[in-house]
Amino acid sequence: MKPRLSPSRAALIERYGERYKWIALSVVALGTIAAVLSTTSFNVAIPALMAHFGLGQERVQWAITGFMGAMTLAMLPTPWLLDRFGFRTCFLSAILVLALASVAGSLSPSFGFLVAMRVIQGAAAGLLQPLGALAVLRLFPPQAQGRAGGVLGFGIVLAPAVAPALGGILLDLFGWPAIFWLNLPFCLVAGVAALFLLPVAGERSARPFDWTGVSLLALATVGAIESVAGLHHSGLFSLWTLVPAAAALLGFGGFVVHSRRAAAPIIHPGLFADRAFAMGNVVSFAYGFGLYASTYLIPVFMLSALGYSATEAGATLLPAGIALALCMPLAGRLADRYPPRRVAQCGLAVFGASFALLAVYGGDVTHGELIAFTILGRIGLGLILPSLNLAALRGLAPHQLGQSSTVITYARQLGGVLGVAICAVFVEWRMAAMPADEAGAFAQGFVLVAVVFGIAFLAALRMRRADGA
Repeated sequence: MKPRLSPSRAALIERYGERYKWIALSVVALGTIAAVLSTTSFNVAIPALMAHFGLGQERVQWAITGFMGAMTLAMLPTPWLLDRFGFRTCFLSAILVLALASVAGSLSPSFGFLVAMRVIQGAAAGLLQPLGALAVLRLFPPQAQGRAGGVLGFGIVLAPAVAPALGGILLDLFGWPAIFWLNLPFCLVAGVAALFLLPVAGERSARPFDWTGVSLLALATVGAIESVAGLHHSGLFSLWTLVPAAAALLGFGGFVVHSRRAAAPIIHPGLFADRAFAMGNVVSFAYGFGLYASTYLIPVFMLSALGYSATEAGATLLPAGIALALCMPLAGRLADRYPPRRVAQCGLAVFGASFALLAVYGGDVTHGELIAFTILGRIGLGLILPSLNLAALRGLAPHQLGQSSTVITYARQLGGVLGVAICAVFVEWRMAAMPADEAGAFAQGFVLVAVVFGIAFLAALRMRRADGA
């Protein structure tokens, strides 16, 4: 039978049988990899962008935080978009927009245009990110969800691990525009495969879109990001810090009130009555903070404080990516065999320990030690992701999965965007205080990440459900 465009789910299952769920998950994973590569590949390009456009680190970081802010905000309407247009249409649209923005970004005539393309990339990536966890929970029975989550997590976490290596090689060979090319092969393969392998939507919802809720959460998110930037530029008690912080609190408080009164809120507050889900979001926030802060801090530390080239920095991180690749299938199986929260707790402890070691060794770290510590950290990350999603989402009702998978991904990305911004500002602040010890400033940034993961570990201890799951 010849494959058709726009197939039905029944036709796909009839054609591929039990293999179909793995085929569909692989397609979604390719899209997720494209989205994550768009985020982390830019870290090794920071010095080149600073030199090309004549910018300081605090300004050039908007190529990253602008992307991540847009990605975080774009996640909010995902449950409504899925209900309204279906999984396939949302996936294909996001892949197309991501690819077009990547091509346009590589041709950027100015830094402002580059940031605009990064924002568009981020919006597309934000729609793609929650789809993976949703696919795992919808396609697989509980006893196979850990293994499936491991396959999906392989893409989500491997991409940040290997992106600096690939990006560094492209950067040294072709310059900063080549960083935009990295995700294009994945966009192409995922888009073509989705045309043939993702089913058309069935019955669609016509519930109204919660404009008020999304606007309030957007205000809270942007206010939080801007308050961190204001902290760097103007100090703690300046209007540039206090006004955005007040806006963030107002937006969040307003959303809490609105969500309790609205008939169809974008995020239903009843989700947080489940303790495992509530604590899982705290862990997810910290996970995003550590994941993206590490992919920002470590390459810049090697380039600026240790004097590595972009290729050397990327090659140093490559063994950690290989270790992660070997760890992810094991992590998924462990999450099926043991309580997922326990696996997540182990991962949090291991990742936090890796950053504590980086902080202790600082600028005296040898090349071999740096490789060992980054490998340790990636093993920790590999243990966290598949088990965290299962521990937080498995006990929820099927009709809650769309919103809950979006919320926990939103928490992870919000942690990521704030993690990059806070760590960039923190390191700049410490450099100003100790200009003769750049490596020491980065070491203090590593301490900050380790502390955040210590807090996340405490939250993970409270993820046990009333039924003991």
